[in-house]
Order: sequence, then structure tokens, then C-alpha cells
Amino acid sequence: MPRSIYLPPLLPLVLLVAAPFLSNQAAAFVPTSTCSIDSASCVKRRSAAPALSSRSADSAGAATATSAAAAAAVEQTAASVTTLKKVLEREYISFFDPMEDSWYSPSVTFVDPMTELSGVDSYRNNVDMLAGRTLMGKILFEDAGINLYSVTGGEVCETAEGKVEIAEITTRWTLKVTASVLPWKPTARFTGISVYKVVPDASSSNGVQIVGQTDYWDSVNLQPNSGGQYQRVEKSLAIQDFLNQLKPGGPKAQAAAPELPYELLRRGDGYEVRRYPPYVGVRQPYKRRDEGFGSLGAFARGMDPLGPAIMFVENSDVSDKYMMWPLSYAMPGQEEAIAPQDAIEKAGDGQWRTMKIVSVPGPAVVAVRPFTDASMEPVVRNADRELRGLLERDGLVPKAGSEEMVRFAQYDAIFSMGQRRGEVWIELEEEGSGGGHPW
Repeated sequence: MPRSIYLPPLLPLVLLVAAPFLSNQAAAFVPTSTCSIDSASCVKRRSAAPALSSRSADSAGAATATSAAAAAAVEQTAASVTTLKKVLEREYISFFDPMEDSWYSPSVTFVDPMTELSGVDSYRNNVDMLAGRTLMGKILFEDAGINLYSVTGGEVCETAEGKVEIAEITTRWTLKVTASVLPWKPTARFTGISVYKVVPDASSSNGVQIVGQTDYWDSVNLQPNSGGQYQRVEKSLAIQDFLNQLKPGGPKAQAAAPELPYELLRRGDGYEVRRYPPYVGVRQPYKRRDEGFGSLGAFARGMDPLGPAIMFVENSDVSDKYMMWPLSYAMPGQEEAIAPQDAIEKAGDGQWRTMKIVSVPGPAVVAVRPFTDASMEPVVRNADRELRGLLERDGLVPKAGSEEMVRFAQYDAIFSMGQRRGEVWIELEEEGSGGGHPW
């Protein structure tokens, strides 16, 4: 273990206990399915067989019966896989309480970036500890949860040899867990995919069984310049990634306001991807950020504005710079946010004539790269260039037109002391738009 890592007395215990299950339990979302079936080896059955004048009626009848049986087997297996995917959804929503054991082979294997396990009992015991359902789990952890984004794959076909095969099922997820045993109670977050190997099983009442599961983390397993493919890496990289999330942080600058909520979709190497709800903000042009903070603070007094302050700087010397403060956001089930009535009445009138109420549609998927230096133009533009390079490396596509401006966020209060928190934001192309994100 590197000497540069400070390990408090209890940290090795957390790592020892958490390592076998942190990533195994992280199965809860889905990207593009990594199908192990060679489509060329699969045969598609036609509804009618070609005429075979050289064969006897009995032979033709036997062939037809065989074909019909094979087609029925494919159809039945496909139905079982559909049910299995719903089972996986239930397990993640309930955090594997209960775990539906009958869908797993007794000798099922689990592999993730930090460990390898075999057997359903080992998997279940680790999940229960992480979720705080065991005595040791109650001591070590709290607030564990998992979000499932998608379950894909599992296509069924018959090979040229007459065997029924099932493509791998892939889930995409986000896992979080707080190490309550440590005084500063750090929260570790993991995002990634789980790939399930599934086989037909005539002896099982379910018709199929999971025989293997391999987990990959976005932070360590994404293969550079591969279009978003994953690869196995040394366990030391995963352990380092975990430990870095448990280390105590230094003094941080005072936050200017409560933060606009978001859903973490990816914790990647050097950046995050988040989903923000629709929100309403007040926007004004500015020349100096301290003046912008002062004007917006005066306008939003009594409205409980949110952070961060979001700045928009176009790539033109003649364009205005804009600063926006979020005022409200759409709650679950709402399609758009509702602006505070007093903000609507004040904006654009008298001393507030430069203020404009802006409705930001959503949900929006945004890539974010942090920086801790002061938000000077060279710093911000360099962070924007770095983020675009990281997105290209990992196969994510910025939304068309995003290159025309730099959008960055400041969370800390103006002139505050301590470690600053700034970010550049780039919205991503939507799924299905040609190279769009997988969420």
C-alpha cells in the first residue's frame, strides 16, 4: 500500500470488510450489452420450410417437427430471460432484500475490480453487511443505496449447431455507502456496469440461471479511446480509488447556498456525469463576478436561492457574460419548475431591468470537471478543454453548439476562505441521437 496514503486505525478494517462486497453489490445499471453470441452462428427460422422433393414425407415431417421444437425452445427461453430482467430490477430496487436465489446457479461466480467470490451465500452475506442488515454492517456502514438505470441485452438465438444461446445481460448503476465507523463519515460512490452470463437450464423451474457476474467501475475500468468499452485492471487501482474516497478532506470554502439537487450517473476518471431536473433561475449580464453576486443577492433576498452560481461566457469578445442563480426546481412528477411569484414580478422592472427569469428544461445530462483554483478565464477555459478531451476519450459526445461558450459553476461564497469548488459544465447529446450518452 503506498506510503502516501494516511490510514487511520479503523480504515484498514473498513477496507478489509468492504472489499469483498463493495463492487459485487454495485450491480444496478446498464450500458450497451456486450453480447457474447456471434450473430453469424445463430440461425433464424422461417415460418415455412423450402420444398424438398428428394426427401420422403416422413423425413420432411421429422425435420419440421424438429424445427418447431427448436423454435419453441428459443421462444420459451426468451420469455424466461424477460422474467429474469424483471427479477434483477426488483433486486436492485429493494437492495437485494430479498435476493431471489433460485435464479442463480449454486456455484455462481462474482468478480469485480477488488475481489472475486463464488456461491450465492457469499454474495448474499456481503450484500446484507453493506446494507446494514448484519451486526457488523450496522457498525461499519450506513445510508447504503443503489440506483438502477437500465437492464439491457439477453437476446436469445439458436446456433447453427442447434443450441440455444443467451447474450449477456448488462445493468448500469450507481452505488453509494457511508463508512459510519470513521469519525468524518465519508461517503464512497461507485458507478458502472454489471455483466451477467446467463445459460438455459432445463432442470430449473425458471428455465435459465445466472452462472457469472462481472462488475466494472467507470472510474477505473473504462478503456481509453474505445468508445466506452470496459476492461479488467489491476486490483491495486481499484483499492486506491476506494481509499481516496475515504480520506478526510481539508477545510473547504463556505458554500454560497444549498445546492441544486442532481443524480450522479457516472464517477469517471477526472469528471462526473450528472442528471439535473428542470429548474428556474434568475439571470443577468455581468462584467465582474463580485458585482454579479452582489446584484443577484439583492434581487433574490428572501427567495431562498440555490447554488451554484452558473456563468455563461461566449467565445466572442463582443458578447456579454451572464450569471444565473437557480431559484427553484421541478419535484419528481413535475415536468417543469415553478418560478417564485415575487421573482416574476420584480424581474425586468426598475432597478431590476437587467434581470431575467429563465426556465431551464430538463432533465439534462451534464458532464462536469472540477477545479479548485480561482475562476479566472485561463483556468476555466483550460478545464473546459480538458473535459472535452476526457469525454472524447470515453466515447461521450458534447451537445451540438456547446463549443460556442464556456459554462462554469461556482459553489463557494464570494471572497470566502478555504478550498474553492468550481466546475465546468458541458451538456451531453441525448440517447439515440447518434453517439448519445447511455443514460
